Amino acid sequence: MLLTDPTAAQRTVSFFGGKGGVGKTTLAASYALLLAGRGHRTLVVSTDPAHSLGDVLGASLDDEPVELDGGFWACEIDGEKVARRRVEQIGEEAQEAVPREVVPAVERHLDRAAASPGTVESALVDRLTDLLDDLPARWDRIVVDSAPTGHMLRLLSLPALLTPWIEGLVRQREQARGTERMLSGLLGRRNTGPDPLLRRLHDRRTRLERTRHRLLDESVVHLVLVPERLPLAETERAAQALTDAGITLGPVAVNRVSPPDAEGLLADRARQEAQVRADIHERFGDRGTVEIPLLRGEPTTRTGLTGIAEILANAGW
Repeated sequence: MLLTDPTAAQRTVSFFGGKGGVGKTTLAASYALLLAGRGHRTLVVSTDPAHSLGDVLGASLDDEPVELDGGFWACEIDGEKVARRRVEQIGEEAQEAVPREVVPAVERHLDRAAASPGTVESALVDRLTDLLDDLPARWDRIVVDSAPTGHMLRLLSLPALLTPWIEGLVRQREQARGTERMLSGLLGRRNTGPDPLLRRLHDRRTRLERTRHRLLDESVVHLVLVPERLPLAETERAAQALTDAGITLGPVAVNRVSPPDAEGLLADRARQEAQVRADIHERFGDRGTVEIPLLRGEPTTRTGLTGIAEILANAGW
């Protein structure tokens, strides 16, 4: 059973996800333009390693949001770049927090950690948290062009997974801190100063909890697919996984629908799509669906994106 939330359209963070190549980026950019056109200060951000958002918008983008029009910003998060930056920061702090003889081992460990997928995804969550924290002071709405389905599910579940792990580290550090104080007392030393590592762990836990609640209470996921059997099967699995995680599902976007009056090869495809479209509406009808027709070319101009935005608006988005 899908999660029902009549306020989904008013949620401040909208994720667009789905199988690779179904048009998530185009839909995310179009929806962001729609929101900006309604007067909402809107940021569209890509977490997809493919980073085609800049191509769709015709702009050069990086980690820092850039204003493209009045009230409309965009950026692309480079997970590996953010991860390297975070690891370098941790390494600098470690030099002050650990004995000098341990620093080389710490640096070797951090070098290996910087290349691990878990570190990259954690860094993505950190950077996304930075942007979410600017709601509502800087933005009214944030639209996220997510990585393909599996990556998006891990990204959305990571705050909930990391929070208990951080809590465990806090408990271990507090126990170690208590032992250090006891030993210092036995040796006649005072060891009552603040613990920078413990402070950072507490800050990290607070940020993760804030992000987790924001994903649950303020976010909605729009799944995008094309009218084919394999994307539909993946979309059904993603919908169930998101529902199990407590994430709100919004209307589903069915992209590149062949025209019903097509002829020749395209007419054969339209007939094949008809049953898949019926199955999509049966499966996701309670969430709402919108169909975007197959276009003559890639909508990589503002005019093309505005046309799709009008379709979304007419569907009640």
